[in-house]
Amino acid sequence: MKKAFFLDRDGVLNVEVDYLGNPDEMELLPGVPEALEMLHRAGFLAVVISNQGGIAKGLFTEKDTGAVHARMQNCLLRHSPLATLDAFFYCIHHPAVTGECQCRKPKPFMFEKAAADFDIDLSGSFMIGDRMSDLFAGRNAGCKESCLVLTGYGEKDREKAAAENFQVAADLFEAVQKLLKIR
Repeated sequence: MKKAFFLDRDGVLNVEVDYLGNPDEMELLPGVPEALEMLHRAGFLAVVISNQGGIAKGLFTEKDTGAVHARMQNCLLRHSPLATLDAFFYCIHHPAVTGECQCRKPKPFMFEKAAADFDIDLSGSFMIGDRMSDLFAGRNAGCKESCLVLTGYGEKDREKAAAENFQVAADLFEAVQKLLKIR
């Protein structure tokens, strides 16, 4: 079975933009290509797991989301063929609009779907995010460890993450370094 780094998108891979639906507004955070190269060299997949409630709110479409992902991949490929994302899984719902769903983080559905689609061993995989819902999603899915990054919204949850015994790192690059040491 394969192992993966599950990555939240906004605030982890790219600069946080509330409800990013315009690909021209997508800007990679520093160190992201290097972090992706590092985890791929270590034999892990890089899988995005993201809540995209702006779709349910009518702020952008799934096609717009696909265009953001295509731009992200193109920007990453300019750095290296190893600096890519292997898959994107996202929830299109928002509880205020659609009610509860089975796929929105912190529920583990998107992890389970990725594991089934790519033959991933969740117990040997990791989650990196900038919100507590990301970290709990990784825990709920049975990931080995989850890590909060202080980019995006992460700084406001630093103390909560530490109290819940989650790893904390400055950014994606540092998070990948830390997690690879405990694999």
